[in-house]
Amino acid sequence: MNTSKESAGSSLSGYPILALIAAMVVIGIWNLTGNLPPAGSPKLVKLAFVGMLFGPALIILFVSAGFFMIQPNQATVITLFGEYRGTERREGLRWVWPWMGRKKLSARAHNIHSEKVKINDLRGNPIEIACNVVWRVQDTAQAYFDVDDFKEFVNIQIEAGLRTVGSRHPYDDLENEEVTLRGSADVVNRELLEELNDRLRVAGIVVDEAGLTHLAYAAEIASAMLRRQQAEAVIAARSKLVMGAVGMVEDALNKLSEDGVVELDSERRATMVSNLMVVLCGEREAQPVVNAGTLYQ
Repeated sequence: MNTSKESAGSSLSGYPILALIAAMVVIGIWNLTGNLPPAGSPKLVKLAFVGMLFGPALIILFVSAGFFMIQPNQATVITLFGEYRGTERREGLRWVWPWMGRKKLSARAHNIHSEKVKINDLRGNPIEIACNVVWRVQDTAQAYFDVDDFKEFVNIQIEAGLRTVGSRHPYDDLENEEVTLRGSADVVNRELLEELNDRLRVAGIVVDEAGLTHLAYAAEIASAMLRRQQAEAVIAARSKLVMGAVGMVEDALNKLSEDGVVELDSERRATMVSNLMVVLCGEREAQPVVNAGTLYQ
C-alpha cells in the first residue's frame, strides 16, 4: 500500500501581501480623486476612468483569495490541481496563489468515549465493554490522502481494537493466575493503546491515551455469573479458613506435647483435632461443654 508522507508547505506570510493590498487601495483612492472626469467629458473618457477603477479592484480581489488563517495546533494541506504540495503549520495569516487548494485539519487532541460493545471474552462469556481514547493527527498527508474520512476511520478502528483486546482475556479469575479484564487494568489498557496505534498508523493518527471505562457481564448472564462469583468467593474463603485452621491445630498439638501439658494417644489426638477444627471452622461461636467423665465419654 502506498502511503503519503507529510512535508512542509511553501506559503508566504500574509502580512506583506496585506500591506501591498492596502497600498493599492490608497493608490486607487488617489486616482479616483485626482483623475475624476469633469462634467461633460466624452463617454469614452468616462469608460476609460471606470476601467481604470475596475482593473486594480479585480487584482485586489484576486490576490485576496489567496489568504488563509492558521490557528495554534492547526494545519493546512496545500494542493495544486490535486497534487500534494506540502502542509503549512506556521500560525497566523498566510498566503498562497489563489489557484492552490487548501484544506484545514485540526492537530489538537480529540477525546472519544466509545459506545458499549457486546463481545465474548476468552472463555466465551458475553460481556459489555467500552473505552475512552485520546488521539490526534500526526501526519496530515496520510490523514487527508490515505483514508476517505479519517474521523470515521478512527471510530471504526476503536471499536475493532476494543473487540480484539477484549476477546484476548477472561473477564475475571479468582485465582489470579492469568491476565483478566477486571483485575489487570494496566496490562489491558497498555494492550489497547498498542493495538489502536497499530491500526491507526496507516491514517497518520497517534493515540496518546486509551483505557476501559465500562466492563460488565451482559444482562442475560449477569445474575448467573454473580452467583458463580459468590460461590467461588465462598469456596476460596473456606479453603483459606481450613488451611489456616489446620496450621493452628498442628501448632496447638505440638505445643501441648512439648510443654507436657497432656499426653495424647492417637484416639485422644483425633478427638482433639476434631473439636478444634469444629471450633475454628464453625460459623457460630463455640458453646462450652463441661465433661464430668473422661475423654471417652
